[in-house]
Amino acid sequence: MPDYSNSTPRGWLAFELSILRRLRFRSLINPFAGEPDLEAYVKRWNVRVAANDATRSCWIKSIARVENNSERLSEDDLDILLEDVYIPRYKLRNPALRRWFSETDAWWFDNLRKNAERLPGEIKQSLALNLGMLTGDYALSFNEKTRELRQPLSRVLRQLHETQAPPFDNKQRNTSANKDARQFIAEQQGDLLFLRLPAPTRGGGAPGRDGLPAWREEWVRGGTEFWDEFEAARVGRLGGRIETKQQYLHLVEELLEAAGQFKSWAIAHTEGDYTTTEEIVETLRRLRKVETVYTKDFSELTGARATIITT
Repeated sequence: MPDYSNSTPRGWLAFELSILRRLRFRSLINPFAGEPDLEAYVKRWNVRVAANDATRSCWIKSIARVENNSERLSEDDLDILLEDVYIPRYKLRNPALRRWFSETDAWWFDNLRKNAERLPGEIKQSLALNLGMLTGDYALSFNEKTRELRQPLSRVLRQLHETQAPPFDNKQRNTSANKDARQFIAEQQGDLLFLRLPAPTRGGGAPGRDGLPAWREEWVRGGTEFWDEFEAARVGRLGGRIETKQQYLHLVEELLEAAGQFKSWAIAHTEGDYTTTEEIVETLRRLRKVETVYTKDFSELTGARATIITT
Protein backbone atom coordinates (compact mmCIF):
# COMPACT_ATOMS: atom_id res chain seq x y z
CA MET A 1 0.00 0.00 0.00
CA PRO A 2 1.51 3.36 -0.93
CA ASP A 3 2.04 5.55 2.07
CA TYR A 4 -0.95 7.88 1.75
CA SER A 5 -1.57 8.07 5.46
CA ASN A 6 1.29 10.04 6.97
CA SER A 7 0.57 13.64 7.88
CA THR A 8 1.84 16.14 5.34
CA PRO A 9 4.99 17.87 6.72
CA ARG A 10 4.09 21.34 7.99
CA GLY A 11 6.29 23.21 5.51
CA TRP A 12 5.01 21.11 2.63
CA LEU A 13 1.40 21.74 3.64
CA ALA A 14 2.07 25.45 3.93
CA PHE A 15 3.47 25.45 0.38
CA GLU A 16 0.38 23.68 -0.98
CA LEU A 17 -1.99 26.03 0.84
CA SER A 18 -0.07 29.11 -0.32
CA ILE A 19 -0.53 28.05 -3.95
CA LEU A 20 -4.19 27.22 -3.52
CA ARG A 21 -4.73 30.68 -2.01
CA ARG A 22 -3.80 32.14 -5.40
CA LEU A 23 -6.50 30.19 -7.23
CA ARG A 24 -10.21 30.87 -7.49
CA PHE A 25 -12.47 28.01 -6.54
CA ARG A 26 -15.57 27.31 -4.45
CA SER A 27 -15.15 23.56 -4.33
CA LEU A 28 -12.13 21.24 -4.12
CA ILE A 29 -12.02 17.59 -5.16
CA ASN A 30 -9.13 15.37 -4.00
CA PRO A 31 -9.07 11.71 -5.15
CA PHE A 32 -5.91 10.83 -3.15
CA ALA A 33 -6.52 12.75 0.06
CA GLY A 34 -4.54 10.57 2.47
CA GLU A 35 -4.28 12.31 5.83
CA PRO A 36 -6.85 15.11 5.33
CA ASP A 37 -4.78 18.00 6.68
CA LEU A 38 -5.13 20.15 3.57
CA GLU A 39 -8.86 19.50 3.29
CA ALA A 40 -9.44 20.47 6.93
CA TYR A 41 -7.70 23.80 6.28
CA VAL A 42 -9.51 24.48 3.01
CA LYS A 43 -12.86 23.94 4.75
CA ARG A 44 -12.11 27.06 6.76
CA TRP A 45 -12.09 29.07 3.52
CA ASN A 46 -15.79 28.16 3.19
CA VAL A 47 -14.95 25.91 0.27
CA ARG A 48 -16.93 22.72 -0.30
CA VAL A 49 -14.60 19.74 -0.03
CA ALA A 50 -14.91 16.22 -1.45
CA ALA A 51 -12.11 13.91 -0.28
CA ASN A 52 -11.40 10.33 -1.27
CA ASP A 53 -8.88 7.68 -0.36
CA ALA A 54 -8.60 3.98 -1.14
CA THR A 55 -7.56 3.20 2.44
CA ARG A 56 -10.33 2.83 4.96
CA SER A 57 -8.27 4.41 7.74
CA CYS A 58 -7.85 7.67 5.79
CA TRP A 59 -11.52 7.62 4.82
CA ILE A 60 -12.46 7.41 8.50
CA LYS A 61 -10.15 10.31 9.33
CA SER A 62 -11.75 12.31 6.54
CA ILE A 63 -15.25 11.64 7.88
CA ALA A 64 -14.10 12.91 11.28
CA ARG A 65 -12.26 15.99 10.04
CA VAL A 66 -13.82 16.95 6.69
CA GLU A 67 -17.36 15.60 6.46
CA ASN A 68 -18.06 16.41 10.11
CA ASN A 69 -19.22 20.01 10.55
CA SER A 70 -20.44 19.99 14.13
CA GLU A 71 -20.17 16.79 16.17
CA ARG A 72 -17.75 16.14 19.04
CA LEU A 73 -17.44 13.27 21.45
CA SER A 74 -19.01 13.96 24.82
CA GLU A 75 -17.66 12.81 28.18
CA ASP A 76 -20.31 10.07 28.13
CA ASP A 77 -19.06 8.96 24.71
CA LEU A 78 -15.49 8.78 26.04
CA ASP A 79 -16.67 6.75 29.02
CA ILE A 80 -18.32 4.26 26.65
CA LEU A 81 -15.23 4.17 24.45
CA LEU A 82 -12.89 3.44 27.37
CA GLU A 83 -15.17 1.13 29.35
CA ASP A 84 -13.26 -1.98 30.52
CA VAL A 85 -10.74 -1.25 27.79
CA TYR A 86 -7.85 -3.04 29.54
CA ILE A 87 -9.80 -6.18 30.48
CA PRO A 88 -8.81 -9.25 28.38
CA ARG A 89 -11.61 -11.29 26.78
CA TYR A 90 -11.62 -14.93 25.77
CA LYS A 91 -9.52 -14.11 22.70
CA LEU A 92 -8.56 -11.12 20.58
CA ARG A 93 -11.05 -10.25 17.87
CA ASN A 94 -8.10 -8.96 15.84
CA PRO A 95 -5.00 -11.14 16.43
CA ALA A 96 -3.03 -8.97 13.98
CA LEU A 97 -2.66 -6.38 16.73
CA ARG A 98 0.04 -8.57 18.29
CA ARG A 99 2.22 -7.75 15.27
CA TRP A 100 2.37 -4.18 16.48
CA PHE A 101 1.71 -4.06 20.20
CA SER A 102 2.41 -5.84 23.47
CA GLU A 103 -0.31 -8.18 24.72
CA THR A 104 -1.68 -5.58 27.14
CA ASP A 105 -1.78 -2.86 24.47
CA ALA A 106 -3.29 -5.25 21.93
CA TRP A 107 -6.20 -5.87 24.32
CA TRP A 108 -6.61 -2.12 24.81
CA PHE A 109 -6.89 -1.48 21.07
CA ASP A 110 -9.07 -4.54 20.48
CA ASN A 111 -11.55 -3.44 23.15
CA LEU A 112 -11.43 0.18 21.99
CA ARG A 113 -12.33 -0.89 18.45
CA LYS A 114 -15.29 -2.88 19.77
CA ASN A 115 -16.45 -0.06 22.04
CA ALA A 116 -16.33 2.44 19.16
CA GLU A 117 -19.08 0.44 17.47
CA ARG A 118 -21.37 1.22 20.42
CA LEU A 119 -21.33 4.97 19.72
CA PRO A 120 -24.32 6.40 17.85
CA GLY A 121 -23.76 7.29 14.20
CA GLU A 122 -20.97 7.11 11.64
CA ILE A 123 -19.41 10.46 12.55
CA LYS A 124 -19.04 9.73 16.27
CA GLN A 125 -17.62 6.31 15.49
CA SER A 126 -15.15 7.93 13.09
CA LEU A 127 -14.14 10.50 15.71
CA ALA A 128 -13.47 7.64 18.13
CA LEU A 129 -11.45 5.65 15.58
CA ASN A 130 -9.47 8.75 14.66
CA LEU A 131 -8.53 9.18 18.33
CA GLY A 132 -7.60 5.50 18.47
CA MET A 133 -5.29 5.85 15.48
CA LEU A 134 -3.62 8.90 16.99
CA THR A 135 -3.14 7.00 20.25
CA GLY A 136 -1.66 4.03 18.40
CA ASP A 137 0.80 6.26 16.56
CA TYR A 138 1.78 7.68 19.95
CA ALA A 139 2.33 4.20 21.40
CA LEU A 140 4.41 3.09 18.42
CA SER A 141 6.64 6.16 18.65
CA PHE A 142 8.42 4.68 21.70
CA ASN A 143 11.14 2.06 21.77
CA GLU A 144 12.57 -0.05 24.59
CA LYS A 145 14.82 2.80 25.74
CA THR A 146 12.06 5.41 25.86
CA ARG A 147 9.09 3.24 26.83
CA GLU A 148 9.28 4.31 30.50
CA LEU A 149 8.33 7.83 29.40
CA ARG A 150 5.04 6.66 27.89
CA GLN A 151 1.78 7.61 29.57
CA PRO A 152 -1.19 5.23 29.99
CA LEU A 153 -3.09 4.94 26.73
CA SER A 154 -6.50 5.86 28.16
CA ARG A 155 -5.05 9.08 29.55
CA VAL A 156 -3.37 9.83 26.22
CA LEU A 157 -6.63 9.33 24.32
CA ARG A 158 -8.44 11.79 26.59
CA GLN A 159 -5.63 14.32 26.20
CA LEU A 160 -5.72 13.94 22.44
CA HIS A 161 -9.46 14.52 22.49
CA GLU A 162 -8.96 17.74 24.45
CA THR A 163 -6.33 19.03 22.02
CA GLN A 164 -8.30 18.32 18.83
CA ALA A 165 -9.51 21.42 17.02
CA PRO A 166 -13.30 21.75 17.22
CA PRO A 167 -15.17 20.96 13.99
CA PHE A 168 -15.65 23.88 11.62
CA ASP A 169 -19.02 24.39 9.98
CA ASN A 170 -18.44 25.89 6.55
CA LYS A 171 -22.17 25.66 5.72
CA GLN A 172 -21.31 23.21 2.93
CA ARG A 173 -22.10 19.55 2.37
CA ASN A 174 -18.56 18.19 2.51
CA THR A 175 -18.17 14.53 1.60
CA SER A 176 -15.71 11.69 2.13
CA ALA A 177 -15.38 8.55 0.03
CA ASN A 178 -13.51 5.24 0.03
CA LYS A 179 -13.45 4.45 -3.69
CA ASP A 180 -11.16 3.90 -6.63
CA ALA A 181 -9.82 7.32 -7.65
CA ARG A 182 -11.12 7.17 -11.22
CA GLN A 183 -14.61 6.16 -10.13
CA PHE A 184 -14.60 8.94 -7.54
CA ILE A 185 -13.55 11.57 -10.09
CA ALA A 186 -16.20 10.47 -12.59
CA GLU A 187 -18.91 10.96 -9.97
CA GLN A 188 -17.84 14.47 -8.89
CA GLN A 189 -18.66 17.98 -10.05
CA GLY A 190 -16.70 21.01 -8.86
CA ASP A 191 -14.30 23.83 -9.59
CA LEU A 192 -10.85 22.53 -8.70
CA LEU A 193 -9.31 19.08 -8.93
CA PHE A 194 -6.40 18.89 -6.50
CA LEU A 195 -4.39 15.82 -7.43
CA ARG A 196 -1.43 14.96 -5.24
CA LEU A 197 0.23 12.34 -7.43
CA PRO A 198 0.95 9.16 -5.45
CA ALA A 199 4.55 8.02 -5.40
CA PRO A 200 5.19 5.08 -7.74
CA THR A 201 5.37 1.65 -6.13
CA ARG A 202 7.66 -0.69 -8.00
CA GLY A 203 8.56 -4.37 -7.95
CA GLY A 204 7.10 -7.30 -6.03
CA GLY A 205 6.50 -7.94 -2.38
CA ALA A 206 3.91 -6.32 -0.20
CA PRO A 207 4.42 -2.55 -0.05
CA GLY A 208 3.29 -0.88 3.12
CA ARG A 209 2.25 -3.96 5.09
CA ASP A 210 5.00 -3.28 7.60
CA GLY A 211 4.86 0.52 7.62
CA LEU A 212 3.16 2.77 10.16
CA PRO A 213 -0.03 3.32 8.09
CA ALA A 214 -0.52 -0.46 7.84
CA TRP A 215 -1.33 -0.91 11.53
CA ARG A 216 -4.12 1.65 11.23
CA GLU A 217 -5.63 -0.13 8.27
CA GLU A 218 -5.45 -3.52 9.99
CA TRP A 219 -6.97 -2.06 13.16
CA VAL A 220 -9.97 -0.38 11.53
CA ARG A 221 -10.61 -3.38 9.24
CA GLY A 222 -10.20 -5.93 12.03
CA GLY A 223 -7.41 -8.08 10.58
CA THR A 224 -5.05 -8.69 7.68
CA GLU A 225 -7.19 -10.78 5.34
CA PHE A 226 -8.01 -7.80 3.12
CA TRP A 227 -4.47 -7.10 1.87
CA ASP A 228 -4.36 -9.38 -1.19
CA GLU A 229 -7.73 -8.20 -2.46
CA PHE A 230 -6.85 -4.57 -1.73
CA GLU A 231 -3.62 -4.74 -3.72
CA ALA A 232 -5.14 -6.77 -6.56
CA ALA A 233 -7.85 -4.13 -7.03
CA ARG A 234 -5.17 -1.50 -7.60
CA VAL A 235 -3.22 -3.31 -10.31
CA GLY A 236 -3.13 -1.17 -13.44
CA ARG A 237 -4.35 1.92 -11.53
CA LEU A 238 -2.58 5.04 -10.38
CA GLY A 239 -1.53 4.37 -6.80
CA GLY A 240 -0.89 0.67 -7.44
CA ARG A 241 2.21 -1.16 -8.58
CA ILE A 242 3.91 0.06 -11.72
CA GLU A 243 6.80 -1.36 -13.71
CA THR A 244 7.98 1.51 -15.92
CA LYS A 245 8.01 5.29 -16.06
CA GLN A 246 5.97 5.18 -19.25
CA GLN A 247 3.28 3.13 -17.51
CA TYR A 248 3.13 5.62 -14.64
CA LEU A 249 2.77 8.61 -16.97
CA HIS A 250 0.11 6.78 -18.97
CA LEU A 251 -1.87 6.14 -15.77
CA VAL A 252 -1.65 9.84 -14.85
CA GLU A 253 -2.95 10.80 -18.28
CA GLU A 254 -5.68 8.18 -18.16
CA LEU A 255 -6.93 9.44 -14.79
CA LEU A 256 -6.97 13.06 -15.92
CA GLU A 257 -8.88 12.20 -19.09
CA ALA A 258 -11.78 11.42 -16.76
CA ALA A 259 -11.50 14.84 -15.07
CA GLY A 260 -12.57 17.14 -17.89
CA GLN A 261 -15.61 18.42 -15.94
CA PHE A 262 -13.44 20.40 -13.53
CA LYS A 263 -12.71 24.02 -14.39
CA SER A 264 -9.14 23.90 -13.05
CA TRP A 265 -6.53 21.36 -12.06
CA ALA A 266 -3.75 21.69 -9.49
CA ILE A 267 -1.35 18.77 -9.79
CA ALA A 268 1.08 18.28 -6.89
CA HIS A 269 4.20 16.33 -7.81
CA THR A 270 7.29 15.34 -5.86
CA GLU A 271 10.41 15.58 -7.97
CA GLY A 272 12.40 12.39 -7.55
CA ASP A 273 14.44 9.83 -9.36
CA TYR A 274 11.45 8.33 -11.20
CA THR A 275 9.55 11.09 -13.00
CA THR A 276 10.60 14.68 -13.56
CA THR A 277 8.44 17.78 -13.46
CA GLU A 278 9.07 18.27 -17.17
CA GLU A 279 7.63 14.83 -17.91
CA ILE A 280 4.53 15.54 -15.84
CA VAL A 281 4.09 18.92 -17.54
CA GLU A 282 4.41 17.33 -20.98
CA THR A 283 1.76 14.77 -20.02
CA LEU A 284 -0.60 17.53 -18.88
CA ARG A 285 -0.05 19.56 -22.06
CA ARG A 286 -1.56 16.76 -24.09
CA LEU A 287 -4.81 17.38 -22.22
CA ARG A 288 -4.90 21.07 -21.24
CA LYS A 289 -2.97 24.29 -21.37
CA VAL A 290 -0.52 24.49 -18.48
CA GLU A 291 -0.78 27.85 -16.73
CA THR A 292 1.90 27.96 -14.02
CA VAL A 293 4.51 25.70 -12.43
CA TYR A 294 5.32 26.43 -8.80
CA THR A 295 8.28 24.77 -7.07
CA LYS A 296 9.80 24.74 -3.61
CA ASP A 297 12.99 23.00 -2.57
CA PHE A 298 12.69 20.83 0.53
CA SER A 299 15.90 18.92 -0.15
CA GLU A 300 17.51 19.94 3.17
CA LEU A 301 14.54 18.49 5.07
CA THR A 302 13.26 15.63 2.94
CA GLY A 303 15.66 15.30 0.00
CA ALA A 304 12.89 16.26 -2.42
CA ARG A 305 11.46 19.20 -4.32
CA ALA A 306 7.75 19.96 -4.37
CA THR A 307 5.97 21.10 -7.50
CA ILE A 308 2.39 22.21 -8.15
CA ILE A 309 1.27 22.58 -11.75
CA THR A 310 -1.92 24.53 -12.48
CA THR A 311 -4.07 24.40 -15.60
